[in-house]
Amino acid sequence: MILSTASPLLVGGAPLAVALLAVAGYMLATVPAQGLARWAATGLVLGWCLHFVLLVMDIGGWGQSQPGARLGFAPVLSITVWLVLAVHTVESRFLPLPAVRRWLALAGTLAVLIALTFPGEPRQHASPLAPLHFVLGVASYGLFGAAVLHGVLLDAAERRLRLRSGTPGSAFGMPLLQLERLTFRFVEAGFAVLTATLVLGAVTAAQWRWDHKIVFSLLGWAVFAALLLGRRLRGWRGRRATRWLYAGAVLLLLAYAGTRFVFEVLLGRPPA
Repeated sequence: MILSTASPLLVGGAPLAVALLAVAGYMLATVPAQGLARWAATGLVLGWCLHFVLLVMDIGGWGQSQPGARLGFAPVLSITVWLVLAVHTVESRFLPLPAVRRWLALAGTLAVLIALTFPGEPRQHASPLAPLHFVLGVASYGLFGAAVLHGVLLDAAERRLRLRSGTPGSAFGMPLLQLERLTFRFVEAGFAVLTATLVLGAVTAAQWRWDHKIVFSLLGWAVFAALLLGRRLRGWRGRRATRWLYAGAVLLLLAYAGTRFVFEVLLGRPPA
């Protein structure tokens, strides 16, 4: 395993302390005991808040050996998980899902630890609009991540209903049709933000080139476009729709985080 020379695991300091506290909060949220449910919910919020502080410190280069914005695969994954957790934190106020909370807390723990190990290298922006392009791209990651989370819940709910009676009803305390609509609201929002990201990227790019990032991004965009058209024109629902959702999410993940993982971890050098 190749460690970045700027990794907080090596330099220590405030980012490492915040990261350990965030991990402690997330781990508290995984406690299954019924009597500690309130503490578990508090732990998730605490871990989420400290995770945000760590993102600001790590991506901004505060407390690191090299200042500058770090936009490697691990920070992007970390931001994505944080955004999905933000959606869950809001929804849990209306619909508590302890099992989902535990899985998301584990995801938050892994995201923090991976970002600690592979914080990425600082990069200079060729255009003043490049940071906006990055923010929109990560926002689309978060929206599609939330859609995937709800898609998994939708699939699990449909399986449970088929095993019980095969009749419509509630799933995880939410009507099945409402859960489905919510899933595709996230897909539609993510698709709109992804479209804006691609357009802004084309406008701000100093030179257009067909690299892995562009190819996978366009393939992901095409899959989501087909999903929305299929749902509107052909009435796609259930597993057919969620399979397209998962395929588009994987392509989008490969577009940025996947290619940077190959360069930064497997090849040990930043992307060109």
